[in-house]
Amino acid sequence: MAKYGKILYWSIEDNSWIAEVMELPGCMADGRTQAEALENLEIIIDEWIETAQSEGMEIPKPLGRKAFAYE
Repeated sequence: MAKYGKILYWSIEDNSWIAEVMELPGCMADGRTQAEALENLEIIIDEWIETAQSEGMEIPKPLGRKAFAYE
């Protein structure tokens, strides 16, 4: 499985933790705890990739740390 960077933040509106993958548009999950949001995100990543493959879309490669570093 590819190692994508993840963003984790608290959503006041949803009253839950939100985890997102920047390289995969719309790939996000929530949870009552940080760990739950990240666990749910792993499931969604697999589903996102499976759906993209079935629709013939290109799967983005993980960008890695350098893509988000400031110079």
